[in-house]
Amino acid sequence: MAEEEDFSQLPLVDQFTHKNWKARRGGYETAAKLFERTPDESDPAFTPFLQDSSLWKGAVADSNVAAQQDGLAALCAFLKYGGQHAATRTRGLTVTPICEKGLVSSKAAAKASSLEVLLLYVELDKSEPVIEALIPAFSHKQPKVVAGTLAAMTALYHNFGCKTVEYKPTLKALPKVFGHADKNVRAEASNLTVELYRWLREAMKAVFWSELKPVQQQDLEKLFEKVKEEPAPKQERFTRTQQAAMATAADTGGNENGSGEGGGADEGELEEVDAFDLAEPIDVLSKIPKDLHENLASSKWGERKGALDALYNVLNTPRIKDGQYDDIVRAMAKCMKDANIAVVTAAANCVEKLALGLRHGFAKYRGLIVGPMFERLKEKKQSVTDALGGALDAVFGSTSLSDNLEDTIAALGHKNPNVKLETLKFLVRCLRNTRDVPSKPEQKSIADAGTKLLTESSEVARSGGAEILGTLMKIIGERAMAPYLDGLDDIRKAKIKEYFDSAQVKAKERPKPVAGPPKAGPAPKKVVGGAKKAPASGLKKPTPAAAPAYEEPPAAPPSQPRPAPGKSLPRPGGLPKPGSGLAVPSSKLGALKKPSPVLSSPQRRVVSPPEASEPQSPAKPTSPPPQSRLGFGRGGLTSRPLGKPTLTSSFQSETATSSNQPPSSSSSGLSAIQLAELEELRLEKDRLTRLTEDLRSSTARLTTEVSELQNQNAQLIEDHTRDVLQIRAKEAQLVRAREENKSLAGDIETMRKDGERLKREMGRLGRESMGRERDSGLLSPTRDGPDAGIYSDGGSNGTSRPDSRASKGRPRSFQYPPTSPSEEKENPPIGAAGGRRKISPTIQNDGGFAANGSGRSSPTKRSNGGGPVRQDSTGGQEQGSEDGGERENWKRAAEVTSQLKQRIEMMKVSLSFEFECSRV
Repeated sequence: MAEEEDFSQLPLVDQFTHKNWKARRGGYETAAKLFERTPDESDPAFTPFLQDSSLWKGAVADSNVAAQQDGLAALCAFLKYGGQHAATRTRGLTVTPICEKGLVSSKAAAKASSLEVLLLYVELDKSEPVIEALIPAFSHKQPKVVAGTLAAMTALYHNFGCKTVEYKPTLKALPKVFGHADKNVRAEASNLTVELYRWLREAMKAVFWSELKPVQQQDLEKLFEKVKEEPAPKQERFTRTQQAAMATAADTGGNENGSGEGGGADEGELEEVDAFDLAEPIDVLSKIPKDLHENLASSKWGERKGALDALYNVLNTPRIKDGQYDDIVRAMAKCMKDANIAVVTAAANCVEKLALGLRHGFAKYRGLIVGPMFERLKEKKQSVTDALGGALDAVFGSTSLSDNLEDTIAALGHKNPNVKLETLKFLVRCLRNTRDVPSKPEQKSIADAGTKLLTESSEVARSGGAEILGTLMKIIGERAMAPYLDGLDDIRKAKIKEYFDSAQVKAKERPKPVAGPPKAGPAPKKVVGGAKKAPASGLKKPTPAAAPAYEEPPAAPPSQPRPAPGKSLPRPGGLPKPGSGLAVPSSKLGALKKPSPVLSSPQRRVVSPPEASEPQSPAKPTSPPPQSRLGFGRGGLTSRPLGKPTLTSSFQSETATSSNQPPSSSSSGLSAIQLAELEELRLEKDRLTRLTEDLRSSTARLTTEVSELQNQNAQLIEDHTRDVLQIRAKEAQLVRAREENKSLAGDIETMRKDGERLKREMGRLGRESMGRERDSGLLSPTRDGPDAGIYSDGGSNGTSRPDSRASKGRPRSFQYPPTSPSEEKENPPIGAAGGRRKISPTIQNDGGFAANGSGRSSPTKRSNGGGPVRQDSTGGQEQGSEDGGERENWKRAAEVTSQLKQRIEMMKVSLSFEFECSRV
């Protein structure tokens, strides 16, 4: 086999572009080692790769996996040692190939190198270009590329934090990846969202939360609950700029090394993020309904409230674009005077959303709406006052305490107690949330208003006044608040102190430094030095040197005053010499006048040795004779009339007393046990004071809770009373409904009985009509046909046959239906020789016809003479007319029956409908 070709002799650039993967891999390895040996970022080894940045694009996207791994490692070394210039030149060409091939590589080392390259890009320069290059990968057609990009972004935010890495574009792109079909992509999107939540908390929901599905929101909320229990996140990796700042702070900090180290840690902590800063401004003026003002002017409160609800839905956005909202605010101010509290509540909610959305842009509308809202605080319903309080807080957030203070102080003097109570609550909230310390006039106005509230008859108002003063004291300090508390009794001061201890404020006035040290230093030094400059004697030189330092002059003063008296004898009346002799004691007096206890020990060491031989006892300094002998020696009586020598003796006595004072301080130092006990007692007193303050604050808190519970109890009692009244009203309605139900049930029972009676009557009428029909059918048959023999008597001579033939044309008025055995029993045969008959006709011997009671003619037997019995022609016509009348009666009865059935059905339907209505 042929030997393998050696590619190491080729230039690095040629190795990077060689078609053989082994040559490329060797070039990558060589480049990485070369970069590591470079002394600085300006080394010539970086030049070829800076001039042709496309070399790195091929390296990170190498078709060979092994070569790609070494290429990514070489890029890491290039960025690590090449600096910011290397990052800016290669970033635009390598981020996309890294997402497509590096982050999804099958080699773990290649994945790690790809992630390290992205981290180095952020560390060396800015994060915005990297994020802009990563977000398009969210739309890649391969799910593994999208998932790998999301994981890389999660690592970026975890290492650098949201303060360093731009997060707004990522938040806007999250809903898109949450709708991806691949579950791995959705899982990585959840991880990225949780990581962002660690830094941004609830503020990030304003950007994308509404675009997620409810199920996704629930799953994320469960993950957020775990994050809430974790400590605040800190930045783990820092940019080169941050590293340089931390190094500078550590070098220049000196004794402040702790603060320098803490500054680096604070770089990773993200300040509280506001949803207003994350959201984009939305133009809501174009979305406001056109008929808003028309509906607000309607006489129906439902239409007014509906218009305000529609406006609320439009204004319910985190950030509103600035515009002309004068008409809207004026309309809301007008709605504050509405008689319906539901309209007032809806208007207050709209004002709150508008103020929160505009923030500082709402300040110009404050004067239009604050006054009507303060006036409407007179409502006792809690829901209304809560809505108005929220609107006032939103207005305060868009303005400042100074802007609202005048209107608030005016509302505190309102005659309505509810307005006063809600206004003082609003003022307390303003003092707690303001970030600006009130000016002196504002402090005075607030303190005067709070002091005035302390004299109110209502306990709630008095507590509110104490809370105002306590919160103000927390802002400006106890010393600045002391003038406003003069004249108050101890009970009220204690109440104010309780609220002072429990108050939480955001603005605190820094106390000015006390100008105390200048008083202790220069006052004694300058005065003593000035006294020494008056006489220009040669003995004054050691004295000024002893003035600033209190330890050097003690050796000279004892020797200087002794020769001074000898020289002052020729001039007994002159004062320069005694004055010069008293210069050192004056310096000692100046030192004794200082209040500082630190100087007592040097004075004791200096003064005590010369006095040990002469005035040993503390009583001797009070005796002037020995001191006067030292001062005037041989002066005799000539020195008596002068006042100056007595002055010198007094100075010397003071010197003696000063020499006796340090031993007293030393004797006081012997009682160290007593001082320790005193210090312990002071500590115990401080501890008891703090315990008392804690108990007072807890008592105040419990009192507040008790008052709140009492208010809640009163509200519950009121609600219970209202519910009881409603229940009683419902019970009365139920009793009336039951009575009506019983009466209707009786009516239904009566109608049912009437219906049954009508049915029975109809059945009886039907049976009667059927009987009449049957009777009419029996009386109407003719004597023609095969049954003709039934209607003739069975005579032995047979003479009836001609008669029957002769009567064929005569109409028959009676027919016999087939008889049954029962009918035979009921209608026995008539005559011995006659046939069976259903109805027995009347027999006339005179050959005439006999009619029954109903007007019908019945057949008769022949007379004894044997002649046939015939019917009259008139009798046949009457029979026919009677049959027609019966048919008419039957038809009429059928019609009446059908009408009765219809009426009964209608009555049933109406009764059932009324019964159902009564039950409802």
